[in-house]
Amino acid sequence: MTKDKIWLTTENPAIVFEDNEVGRLKKELWDADMGRIEDILNEYEIPSEPELGKPGTYIQNTVRQEVVENRRKNDIIFVPIGCTENHGDHNITGLDTFMVTQILEGLRRYTAKKGAPVNLAFPPLNYGGHPYHHIGMPGTVLMPEEVVEETIINVMLGLWNDGFRKIIFINNHGHLWMLETALHKFMKRYQLPGVFQVLDWHRAVREFFFPTEKKDSLETNFVHAAEAETSVAHLLFPDKMVDMNYVQDSEGKSFLPDGHFDKSVDPFRRPHRWSEGEGQMAIERSATPEGVVGRPSLARPEKAKRPIAAILKYLTLKHDQILDRFPAGEVPPVEEMTLRTEEQMKPFLKEPGSEGWKSVYELPTIGQIN
Repeated sequence: MTKDKIWLTTENPAIVFEDNEVGRLKKELWDADMGRIEDILNEYEIPSEPELGKPGTYIQNTVRQEVVENRRKNDIIFVPIGCTENHGDHNITGLDTFMVTQILEGLRRYTAKKGAPVNLAFPPLNYGGHPYHHIGMPGTVLMPEEVVEETIINVMLGLWNDGFRKIIFINNHGHLWMLETALHKFMKRYQLPGVFQVLDWHRAVREFFFPTEKKDSLETNFVHAAEAETSVAHLLFPDKMVDMNYVQDSEGKSFLPDGHFDKSVDPFRRPHRWSEGEGQMAIERSATPEGVVGRPSLARPEKAKRPIAAILKYLTLKHDQILDRFPAGEVPPVEEMTLRTEEQMKPFLKEPGSEGWKSVYELPTIGQIN
C-alpha cells in the first residue's frame, strides 16, 4: 500500500497545501505576517519602474558579450506572455504584458544579487490570442491561433539555437491552450533536449487570490480586470498606468446555473475551467462592454502584496531547482526525452559559435508532426 499524502491545512478549510517543497513554501507565505511579506517584496525591489527599455535587463537590450557570459552561468530564460486587451477604462490595454514583465524583472533583480541573473526575453506576443467571448471588444486585438502558436515555436527554436535550452513561458492571459499546443508542436517537430514549461502565474499561486478573513485579503474572486488584477496593477505599475477616477464595476451574464465553470484561477475545483465552453454566458461586448467582470472599485495595492510575494518566491524556487538539477550548459539526457541519439546531438549541444558547433537549423528532422 502507498502511504496517504500528508496535506498542510490552514485556518480556511478550502485552502490546503501539499507537504513538499512547493507546498511548504506556500504555507510559509500563507502564515507570514505582513512584515515578512514586505521584506520579500523589498528583496525583489517591488515596486520598481518598468525596465523594458533599461540596458542590461533583457537579452535584446544587453550587450551581446554580456549575454554570452551570463548564459555560461545561468542558461534559464523566462519569456513573459501578455496581450493587448480591454481591462476597463481605469486600466491600460497592455496590463497583461506589463504585469508579467514587472514580476519577471523583480526575479531578475533578485537573482542578479546572487551573482547569476536569470535571462529575460522581450514579450513575443504583444497582442496575443483570445477566447471567443473577447471578440468585438474595443481595445482588444485578436491574433489568429496559428500565428500565436508559430510565433512561440519559432521563438523557442531561436532561443534554443542561442544556448537557452531551459525556456519558461510565464503567461498572464487567457490563451493558455495555444501556448501548450505550441510547446508540444515544438517538441514533436524538432525533438530537442531541454526544459520547456508554460505557467499561468495566477494559477500557480491561486490560493493567495482566494478571499479570506486576512486583513490584506481580496474580497472577491479573481475575474477579468476586477479587484484582483487592478490591485496587482496598483502595486506594480507606476503613476498614470491605473486611474481609479474612471473605474466602473460590472457583472457578467450567465445563462446556466452557477457551479459548472470555474473562475479565472480555478479556485473552486469545478468540473470545467472557464475556457472549456461558450454559450453558457454572454460575450463581453454584450454583457460587460465596460471591459470589467467584477468590482475593481475594491482594489487596493496591499491586497496584491501576498500574491506577488508568493509568485516571486515560487519562481525563484523553480529557477533554483532547475539549475540545481541541470547546471548551465547541461540538459536532460538526449535519449531519454527525444528519439535522437546523444552522438547525433553532440555538435548541436556545443556552445553556440564555439569550435565544432552546428546550428539547430542544420539538424535533420525526424518523424515530424506539425
